[in-house]
Amino acid sequence: MNSPKNVLVVCTGNSCRSQIAHGWLNYFTGGTAFIYSAGIETHGVNPMAIATMAEEGIDISSYTSNLVEEYDKITFDFILTVCDHAYENCPIIPSKNAKKLHHNFSDPSKLKSNDVQENKVAFRKTREEIKKYCNTFVKTNLSSS
Repeated sequence: MNSPKNVLVVCTGNSCRSQIAHGWLNYFTGGTAFIYSAGIETHGVNPMAIATMAEEGIDISSYTSNLVEEYDKITFDFILTVCDHAYENCPIIPSKNAKKLHHNFSDPSKLKSNDVQENKVAFRKTREEIKKYCNTFVKTNLSSS
């Protein structure tokens, strides 16, 4: 039996895209992997990210915004960067054998609109992009066959 894998999801502020990915990865792995998320900065978990995931029945309200350095004692099997800024500026993570994957997702928190519906649409679009990516990632890398 394989031991559970450690997966780290990194973005700039660990507030939105990495939190959404963290939620989806927990969902798709069903607890068979250890999922962590972190940022190169911490901005707190975005309330719209929480609300958007709640629409799918996934509760990320207890998640916290963490710095990458907080996990320097964990050996990761996979490190996923979900924004270009984190990919280009992420500090060195001591998991030498970790498989590193990158995908730049749109950042719905950058939408500067006062239209609540427009903001919801942007968050839902990003949520669905990340959902598809995470589902494929789990099937490709974490499913026992």
